[in-house]
Amino acid sequence: MTEQVPESRAAATAVILRNRPGAAPEILMMERASSMAFAAGALVFPGGAVDAGDHALAERIAGSLPLDEAAARIAAIRETLEESGLAIAFTRPLETDRIATMRRALIEGAGLGDILDAHGLELSLDALLPFARWHPARLERVRRVFDTRFYLVQAPEGQSASVDETENVQLFWSAAAETLARCDRGEGQIIFPTRRNLERLAQFTSFDDLAAHALSVPVEKVTPWQEERDGEMHLCIPAHLGYPVTSEPLGTARRV
Repeated sequence: MTEQVPESRAAATAVILRNRPGAAPEILMMERASSMAFAAGALVFPGGAVDAGDHALAERIAGSLPLDEAAARIAAIRETLEESGLAIAFTRPLETDRIATMRRALIEGAGLGDILDAHGLELSLDALLPFARWHPARLERVRRVFDTRFYLVQAPEGQSASVDETENVQLFWSAAAETLARCDRGEGQIIFPTRRNLERLAQFTSFDDLAAHALSVPVEKVTPWQEERDGEMHLCIPAHLGYPVTSEPLGTARRV
């Protein structure tokens, strides 16, 4: 039986991919600072909580998207710019200096909507492709629960990513299988949802193939549950959502 899902905070994550000739696409990963309250020291995709400014901007630009969906996509764009310095899902290419100025403004507390107005820019929310949605159940030892939407997006050409030195301490581009191998060697840590998503991403050799897969699979909330399998307790997820691995022994599954 699934544990009761508590009230939680909406969040959004960007899985940013860049194609490589003859090889699986690379994905931007970042290592969270050890001081962070959630997933400290873990390798993650850029992202974070949806805030009031994201909802306000969604009311202006959502178009045909539901407001909560538009706000989540805006949050993924905003958090990616702040955390990595990449300006994803803009309607036109941006100059390096402009991106740096916008990033500084975000870090100093400006809202993304105000920044867009100041620079005469627009977002292309359709550039973010829904991939998954995870909403873990409450744990006794977990204070924060996030209802997180995951989006696929192609890396913008001609831009370089850099750490923010606050929430993350390093970032790197790596194929999904390579990141999993790094963690299996003890050279990184990933929480349960990140591992499952990397395993799913590792099945595909191009952004287009991955996008076609994402469009063919329903985006339903994934709420892991505990179940005994072969005499051992496992953390489990549904089998119909495109994940090649749907359970892991509790003893090895990092949940926060």
